[in-house]
Amino acid sequence: MPEFVETLYEWLSFLPQITKTNILEIIIIAFLLYEVMVWIKNTRAWTLLKGILVILAFAAVAWALKLYTILWIMQNVAFVATTALIIIFQPELRRALEQLGSRNLLTDFLPFQDMSDSRFTRDTVEELVKASMELAKARTGALMVIERETSLQDIERTGIAIDGVVTNQLLINIFEHNTPLHDGAVVIRGNRVAAATCYLPLSENTSISKELGTRHRAAVGISEVTDSLTIVVSEETGRISLAEGGLLTRVSDPETLRKALAVNLSADVQPARRFRIWKGRQRDEEKVDA
Repeated sequence: MPEFVETLYEWLSFLPQITKTNILEIIIIAFLLYEVMVWIKNTRAWTLLKGILVILAFAAVAWALKLYTILWIMQNVAFVATTALIIIFQPELRRALEQLGSRNLLTDFLPFQDMSDSRFTRDTVEELVKASMELAKARTGALMVIERETSLQDIERTGIAIDGVVTNQLLINIFEHNTPLHDGAVVIRGNRVAAATCYLPLSENTSISKELGTRHRAAVGISEVTDSLTIVVSEETGRISLAEGGLLTRVSDPETLRKALAVNLSADVQPARRFRIWKGRQRDEEKVDA
């Protein structure tokens, strides 16, 4: 036994001494990495980051197979690619720096914060179904984007903040003709209407029917760059469609729409209390099966 203790002591003696300064540095670096990851996840940079990871994986395979010509090409393109990434992320980087400069660090740091999670419940499903059917009956065009895992904050910033509970009356009133908020899309986060009159990216998919207008192309466009679920009501025909994953599916009856919403989104949730390092930066996105 003493020999084992002596051997263990000799092995530990080779490890570097961890000081209080080292611990502080580890905490700071971990916090900065966390903030960077939250920033990436809350922007469309998350999709681009996954593409970069695919390229890195391809480079690793090329290195393992000793494909030196491909590695040489990738090394020479790396500098240009870095510059291109800075240009691509320029709006997000500028926004992040503006937010950092406008924060009051004395009030933003809170040890704990109670969160009454606003989730997608069965009542919200029913309100969306009622609103969609009423809008379709009146042939009132509508575009309702439901946020899921990918944040829609960038889209939300293009519109007008609402922050109201999802009800069919509110949605019908928003999309009513000749009202200030009827043009554009509505962003729905959990059980609340986050914003209205939001602009969506248009799909460049040439296979989309020419009979479909800008509203449907916008619904497909947002579904191509995020995992959102979008309800679109045609103003010309009164037909209801769902856009998800770059695909547009026609909804024939209320039950079909109800099932689609129930399958894709949570229905029953419980309030939760979360530890939050930086106020307002993270939401609990865990979903409960319907």
